[in-house]
Amino acid sequence: MTNEPSPDPAQEPSTPIWRILDANANRAAEGLRVIEDYLRFALDDGLLSGGVKNLRHDLAEAISTLPSRELHAARESQQDVGASLATPSEYRRESLPAIAAANFKRAEQSFRALEEYAKPVSVELARKMESLRYRLYTLEKAVSSLEQAGERLADCRLYVLLDGRVDSRAFEQMANQLIAGGAAILQLRDKRLSDRVLLERALQLRALTRAAGVLFIMNDRPDLAVLSQADGVHLGQDELTVKQARTIVGPQRLIGVSTHSLEQARTAVLEGADYIGVGPTFPSTTKQFASFPGVDLLRQVAAEIRLPAYAIGGITLDNLDQVQAAGFPRVAVSGAILQASSPQTAAAQWRSRLAAND
Repeated sequence: MTNEPSPDPAQEPSTPIWRILDANANRAAEGLRVIEDYLRFALDDGLLSGGVKNLRHDLAEAISTLPSRELHAARESQQDVGASLATPSEYRRESLPAIAAANFKRAEQSFRALEEYAKPVSVELARKMESLRYRLYTLEKAVSSLEQAGERLADCRLYVLLDGRVDSRAFEQMANQLIAGGAAILQLRDKRLSDRVLLERALQLRALTRAAGVLFIMNDRPDLAVLSQADGVHLGQDELTVKQARTIVGPQRLIGVSTHSLEQARTAVLEGADYIGVGPTFPSTTKQFASFPGVDLLRQVAAEIRLPAYAIGGITLDNLDQVQAAGFPRVAVSGAILQASSPQTAAAQWRSRLAAND
């Protein structure tokens, strides 16, 4: 039997460090569980609840590298001087989102404490806690976007894409018909016009939509969205990122992103998009695509993402049932309405069909 030297007490982490690590590991895991349950049972969001679940499991795996004997021996739940310290605000939670928000902060603070107090024990563990903390920040941002956009776009089912028409008069007539027909969102999209003319149309549409209480989205151009005071901007996969656009349009304007795969949809959610367009669903008369992910993509997105999502691409009243059956109550259309003999009547028909799916 060999005699191994006893550890030098001066080199060992002290009992307070084990106690702090134990307490904050428990706090972080508890906070994550509360958030996960909110996302899973209240919002039914598979993507975000899965993200929090993975984070919780990664935390448990990281903490498992610490000696459980020391952690448990240092625990003083009965003699903890902080157990009886509480503020009235700790027991006030006015809504489910408020519960989730409080637990995001609880978990984030715990991860920070774990990072700092892990440094005397394991630099690797400290770095892991930092990484987990930043993942939590990303999830918090996505949840915030989901809650705010979900409320703002709750009744916005019909989204119509509008070009600049042949002149400003024809543009105003078309916009007024769409508004009268019940379009909830109008997007100005025109690749032909010069920047000056496009801005003129944007300002014109802003005035019309503001008076009617309709949202106005500028396609591709965050700069023109700001200049025209649009409600938001829509980005394609080849345009600016959500982060880049946000630095231009600010925190209040909506940012939408076109997505053509489940992975792109997931990425848009985590980057902080306020809504996504999903497609192309069917061949379109207004835009050409090399391939069509179709209704299958709609089903995949509907199964795990609760951020407001608009099916787009070749959708007509004849195939709308397929879109709705795939779990999409919102659509973005262009030619199906703009090319109708009466765009106002067509928009009203679309709005009626979408409302009937409630």
